[in-house]
Parts: sequence; structure tokens; C-alpha cells
Amino acid sequence: MIQRIMRFIKMKQYNIDFLLKMTKDYLDGTIDSIAYGLDFPHEVETRYKKMVRENRMMAELIYDCLVEDGAVLYHEMSDDEFKARIREQYEYVEDVYQGKVDLI
Repeated sequence: MIQRIMRFIKMKQYNIDFLLKMTKDYLDGTIDSIAYGLDFPHEVETRYKKMVRENRMMAELIYDCLVEDGAVLYHEMSDDEFKARIREQYEYVEDVYQGKVDLI
């Protein structure tokens, strides 16, 4: 029952889904480091209010993990270090989103 509710809730989280897909695209090589480092924080800023309405916890988690501890650091690391950092942060955020990891 809880899994069905979570699937229903996630279906309505278009902005969160978009940002997670954008990160996955970067990790898959579709987007380069510089573009991701510049575009991702802009997309989060543009969509943040809508993300909060969709799911406040996920909006804050994406901002904390994928922007502050991720995308804004692109110029401070090598491409390999940056990709490893984003992958680690993305996997954690994705696990929380899928209900595999609990924040509390």
C-alpha cells in the first residue's frame, strides 16, 4: 500500500524528476561537466518553489546534496573527481527518493 502511494506521489513530481534525470544524463555522459555545473544550479533555482510544493524534503535534499555539495564545485575538482562526487550524491538522493534510505 505504501509503495503505491509513493508511486502516485512521485508521478506528480515533474520538477524533481527533471532534475534527477538531468543529473543522470550528466553521469551517463550526455551533458559535460561545465554545462552541468552551470546549468544544474540555475535549473534548481528556477524550479525550486515548484519543487517545494511537490516535495519539500526532496527539494531541500537536491539543493543540499546536488547543488551545494555537488554542482557548484565543478571548477574546484578534476572532471573525474567531480563526476565521482556527483555520482555519490546522486545515488544517495535517488535512494532516498526511491524509499531505500530513510533520512530520519
